[in-house]
Amino acid sequence: MSRAATARVADSGARFGAKVRALRRREKLSQVQLAEKLEISPSYLNLIENNRRPLPANILIKLAQLFDVDLGAFATDEDARLVADLTEAFADPMFEEQDLTSVDVREMANASPTASRAVLALYRAYQAARTSADDLSSRLSDGEELAGVSRSYMPSEEVSDLIQARSNHFPELEEGAEEVAARAGLVTEDLYPGLVRHFERDLGVRVRIARWGHEQGALRRYDPERKELVLSELLPTRSRTFQLAHQLCLLTQDAALERLIAGNARLSSDEARSLARVALANYFAGAMLMPYRAFAEAAREVRYDIDVLGRRFRVGFEQVCHRLTTLRRPGEEGVPFHMMRLDVAGNISKRFSASGIRFARFSGACPRWNVFSAFLTPGMIRIQVSRMPDGFTYFCIARTIQRDSGGYHAQHPVQAIGLGCQVQFARQLVYSDGIDLDNPETCVPVGVTCRLCERTDCEQRALPSIKVPLRVDENRRGSSLYAGVTPSPRESPR
Repeated sequence: MSRAATARVADSGARFGAKVRALRRREKLSQVQLAEKLEISPSYLNLIENNRRPLPANILIKLAQLFDVDLGAFATDEDARLVADLTEAFADPMFEEQDLTSVDVREMANASPTASRAVLALYRAYQAARTSADDLSSRLSDGEELAGVSRSYMPSEEVSDLIQARSNHFPELEEGAEEVAARAGLVTEDLYPGLVRHFERDLGVRVRIARWGHEQGALRRYDPERKELVLSELLPTRSRTFQLAHQLCLLTQDAALERLIAGNARLSSDEARSLARVALANYFAGAMLMPYRAFAEAAREVRYDIDVLGRRFRVGFEQVCHRLTTLRRPGEEGVPFHMMRLDVAGNISKRFSASGIRFARFSGACPRWNVFSAFLTPGMIRIQVSRMPDGFTYFCIARTIQRDSGGYHAQHPVQAIGLGCQVQFARQLVYSDGIDLDNPETCVPVGVTCRLCERTDCEQRALPSIKVPLRVDENRRGSSLYAGVTPSPRESPR
């Protein structure tokens, strides 16, 4: 973290007592011992740990050096996400009688972030158990015999947390991709044949294109014993290139992958660790196809025009969007984007936020987002200026994508990609041309999820808000069952 960023963390007014206390206990140090290492008095350290004194920049730096942690671990963005996730979890109807307020949740997260994450883990386990019970009940009611019930994990959530914690930027993999490309003499204009040559000449791996049906539906299969990599003929060239780069990561970056994954507390199962390897190998492939510096310069040059970038680097729409979210190299940052991918049922399969926007994690997302309306106009860019309940405004684009691997009889699933940034960065994007960003009427009110949204005048509200008392008048009907109805002047109570 830069000196300016360090100052922002130290001067933000946030209190980091719980973080300091957790680090001290992790190293099994007493307050006296840590105070001695920091060259401060034990009483002063006690005040910091109890949030009665702010954490000065010089002590912040000493702590980071002493415990070998990134200064970014003290940043408040992760704290804000923790509060948002807790708030959403406590929005579950099962907690309605507890009368929890947003202040209660914030105090809990600040006082004990470790315990708060444990509560979230418990809630996720409860949700998984509830889903499994519903599924089991449905299967039993259908007369299906079950040999056993397996434990439910949520590895995708754990991998998403890992990516978010690292701001979707992995310098180790960026450097690895650059080193391999330089050593093999790979260039973007000749990447696919260059990768094939590298596999066969330098790694001794034969690359073969298989006819559809010969590999039982596999699009990529590597046989380590025969040292053969098989790609499906149904993959277009850009997808074959991506799969080659993905496999190249697994073959050459094992040490880097292990450093990123092994011992990571966020990954609690073998399934999560395996999924993390896949996600990180995909990251490496993106870095190989779209080298950081060249891609970042091109993005600024064409004002983040996704179609132009896709043609220049020979990649697809989703690959460009994902790569744009990774441009967080210090001193060479791009626009801080958020990104989400969902299907027609509203299931979010990919999400990341560097813009500060919050995504629903435990309940349905707001249907007012343009990423949902993108399904109405397949292949077209949908633009939206979104105003969130917290007052922040975002500039968002969305478009559908369709999987292009499969024959005539295969299903071609359609998904939607949403990409956006805070509105102050919108002028850097070509998509903002002609949009009156300063006009309040341009903004579309959008929420995170119905239970957390205070807007009662929404015609698409599906559930009542926990922040607004539910008042139902059987003699009147608003835009939805849970939308409030404003009394006429003659009906207003005196």
